[in-house]
Amino acid sequence: MEPTYKILIADDHPLFREAISSVIASGVAGSEVLQTDDLDSALLVTRENDDIDLILLDLNMPGMNGLNGLMTLRNEAPTIPVVIVSAEEDKQVVLQAITYGAVGFITKSSPRTEMTQAIQQILNGNVYLPSDIIRTGKESSNTSRRSRQEDNPVSPEMLNSLTRRQLLVLERMSKGESNKQIAYNLNIAETTVKAHVSAILRKLGVHNRVQAILSAGDVDFSHYLKR
Repeated sequence: MEPTYKILIADDHPLFREAISSVIASGVAGSEVLQTDDLDSALLVTRENDDIDLILLDLNMPGMNGLNGLMTLRNEAPTIPVVIVSAEEDKQVVLQAITYGAVGFITKSSPRTEMTQAIQQILNGNVYLPSDIIRTGKESSNTSRRSRQEDNPVSPEMLNSLTRRQLLVLERMSKGESNKQIAYNLNIAETTVKAHVSAILRKLGVHNRVQAILSAGDVDFSHYLKR
């Protein structure tokens, strides 16, 4: 039987590669897992396997030089989705990784079930962000207000322009739910969710789902849903 997905784990810690392989084996049964321990070998594997469905990339393995390694990999293999898997929990690093082309960010401290859901969600074509980090961040008290304003440019007027149903969809998007999950939880069709998402992006003046999620990071939805 053909493997469900082909996934590359690029991490220099053998025990962590083993742990992630176990998560994939149980959560995405039948998948083929490739492993590398530095950036050069990851680039070589992507050249030799143009059918890779997902790369799980450690930020701190040899050759990476932080986010520069992510940019190198994205330039080399622009069609392969890359997810950062890192012990890093700084909000700005998460935001920069998404800016540089990652489709998700998974922290190594995440529980196994959360990692499984994140990988499944990304393979289904959605983004995944650690909502606890996006909501709180790790910022100094002197800059937190300014940073929040920069990271969350959505205005009350923009939020008031959303219908109640669109607010409900955005609230669930900000929790990391996929379109399929939102459709199930709100008891509406998935095509309807997609239409709402498109309208939300337009009204908030953002270009993609990630930007919408980041914009809604500190929004008190209960306040807007009371109206």
